[in-house]
Amino acid sequence: MAPFAGLPDEAGPGAWSDLAELVGAGREAVLFRGRVDPPEGWEVVGRGAGVQLVATGLEVAHDPAAVRLGVEHAEEMLELVSRTRPGPFLRRTPVLGSYLGIRDGDGALVAMAGERLRLDGWTEISAVCTDEGHRGRGLGTRLVRAVAAGIVERGGTPFLHAAADNRPAIRLYASMGFTFRREVVFARLRAPGGVRSEHGS
Repeated sequence: MAPFAGLPDEAGPGAWSDLAELVGAGREAVLFRGRVDPPEGWEVVGRGAGVQLVATGLEVAHDPAAVRLGVEHAEEMLELVSRTRPGPFLRRTPVLGSYLGIRDGDGALVAMAGERLRLDGWTEISAVCTDEGHRGRGLGTRLVRAVAAGIVERGGTPFLHAAADNRPAIRLYASMGFTFRREVVFARLRAPGGVRSEHGS
């Protein structure tokens, strides 16, 4: 589904040891942290700067054109992700939450957004993407509002992440009613030991 993991801000050796046991020797974990300083034995596979934004003034609204997406639509969702690269997305990622999409007149999936990380009272909106030939029509905005509507109805607060250098996206989210909360580091780490694997879970 997704190799996301969490650690305390001040993670001691025991926390890192527990994480290594959880993900398995030689397997990968993805952390969203203020800083990334793994102990010896961990390999930093990749990292990037990001921002976390919280919906404080977002107007939510269901969209009659949005269709529900699930694992049975994984192939076309993965095809859209491969063209638009919104971030980590695997075949079973749709089981993490509600995913909505918009199709063109021929039935092709051209935009989608969904839910990923969940904490008590908080749900992350993720995989917001629109096919290049259909951008500029507000499809992503409509889907974010629609996904957020479901989150709010459950009593939650929507939040999302963006790459720190993706200024157009950050400006768009700010105009929609998202507020900057904090800077984060996205880090892919490989646990010590074992045979390295290139496959996600």
